[in-house]
Amino acid sequence: MSGSTSSLRHATADIEELRERFRPVFEKIAEGNLEREKGRVFPYEQVRWLIDARFGAVRIPRELGGFGASLWQTFDLLRELGAADPNVAHVWRNHLAFVEDRLNAARTAATDAWIERFLDGEFVGGGWTEANNGTYANIQTKLVPEGDHWLLTGAKYYATGSLYADWLDVLAVNPEGVPTTALVKADQPGVSLVDDWRGFGQKTTASGSANYSRARVESDHIFPATDRFAYQGLFYQTALLAILAGITQATLRDGIAALKARKRNYGHGLAQSAGDDPQLLQVVGKVSADAFGAQAALSASTATLDAIAHARIAGDEEAVKRALLDGHVATTRAQLVIIDAALRATTVVFDALGSSGVSEDLLLDRHWRNARTLASHNPRVYKERILGDWHVNDADPAKVYAISAGQSE
Repeated sequence: MSGSTSSLRHATADIEELRERFRPVFEKIAEGNLEREKGRVFPYEQVRWLIDARFGAVRIPRELGGFGASLWQTFDLLRELGAADPNVAHVWRNHLAFVEDRLNAARTAATDAWIERFLDGEFVGGGWTEANNGTYANIQTKLVPEGDHWLLTGAKYYATGSLYADWLDVLAVNPEGVPTTALVKADQPGVSLVDDWRGFGQKTTASGSANYSRARVESDHIFPATDRFAYQGLFYQTALLAILAGITQATLRDGIAALKARKRNYGHGLAQSAGDDPQLLQVVGKVSADAFGAQAALSASTATLDAIAHARIAGDEEAVKRALLDGHVATTRAQLVIIDAALRATTVVFDALGSSGVSEDLLLDRHWRNARTLASHNPRVYKERILGDWHVNDADPAKVYAISAGQSE
């Protein structure tokens, strides 16, 4: 075991090699996306394909057995997966975040054990949000000691990825009221996972309820929540943005295909063939620009996350603070750009398609429903104010990410 303070390393992966490895899996996943959406079929097999391809090890350094990807590379791959199936991409959000947490953690035997689990294909789902309108400022999920282990009792919602998971990453409070992360085995007594997600989009992400009744947690599977990696909130947010950028790309892909397939045009169109009509081509051009803008914003913001990780590796605390500020500003800007692009593209694409575009055979509305659902996870309505307050008054844009801030999602 290395004497280094954490398992973080500078990225050593080549993006083209990563794409060559994972794109065939993404393409295979994309093939069945439409039928899964139509029937609300959960992608258990598709998640397993990615686990078998070792997608869960993409950020683990090469010398530890992973692929050594940067954060920019990781989220760009997640964007491509989001274009193939945004439900499958969303399922990976909590796993990738916990991997990042363990890479940032102090290098111990327990940390090494987690990395080995990831390399062996064990998968992590999530569950931080309190059920019954609870908030992070009023956590009702409890951890109590019981001999050489702990017992977890409580109820969570938005437990994304839970039905696919070996482990569940749960936020609770210990007897002293300290927010604590517990990693819970999913297939044990006292754990009940319920498919009660009622959203009109992202229907197969297993984002429903997770209930715990004196579920066993080993002592080396609990961590103070305040020790989680410093850019955790940015990581979670960026995962959603990557998927939104992927949905925007998928909208362009499917819009082009649908326009090419149109057999006739309106009498007041500018060409006999819809595919030759300048106004309809303009719509596709607009969607293309949105897809480009979303990808560019994602690329710019993820570069700032790599800067945080690099400062962390160097052990430069002042550089970490500066990079965190840059990361919060960039991620907030990216949220505004990417959500606007995704919602606009998934709406205006229909202007190029006529009544045939609303066919349930195409199910193009899934792109808007999935984008709108992801965009609703975080309060976009506040973000312009937060940016303006930072520009004018030097207000801390990171304040809202504190566990005690009381956000509900």
